[in-house]
Amino acid sequence: MSQAADNVTNPSEGSAANTGFDIKRILQLLPHRYPFLLIDRVRTLEVNKRVTAYKNVSINEPFFNGHFPNEPVMPGVLIIEAMAQAAALLFYESLSSEDASRQRIVYLAGVDEARFKKMVLPGDCLEIEVSLDRIIRNIGKFTARATVDGKLAAEAKLIAALQSA
Repeated sequence: MSQAADNVTNPSEGSAANTGFDIKRILQLLPHRYPFLLIDRVRTLEVNKRVTAYKNVSINEPFFNGHFPNEPVMPGVLIIEAMAQAAALLFYESLSSEDASRQRIVYLAGVDEARFKKMVLPGDCLEIEVSLDRIIRNIGKFTARATVDGKLAAEAKLIAALQSA
């Protein structure tokens, strides 16, 4: 990861493409586990640039029991969380090898401009696209979108903080 003297990373610098990875790699990077792991697969990841990930939404998700019993809808805050988990994967993969070797956790530190445009229902495949806007010291800023069948379901600006575990 290229860093300037003021410890700012420019996402346009360095973009080693990764064709994606499966649940095993996701479990290595994220501390989340069932029922709160909301990323099933990463299709593509470009270091310091973007990630495309998926969440397969099943009627068996525990949140559908109460949201809503006769009209199941994925809660918007969990769509935000899925986008944040995708951002965390991008953040981890974009770290320098020195930072990556330390035990660190990415925390969601802020959500701005969140908008919900379409309900996410059982059987949907949530496609999550997150772009890295910039990293300043241990803070990452991201732009995130979640779509279903190419239609925008949610979007937000996310702020993530990298902390020692």
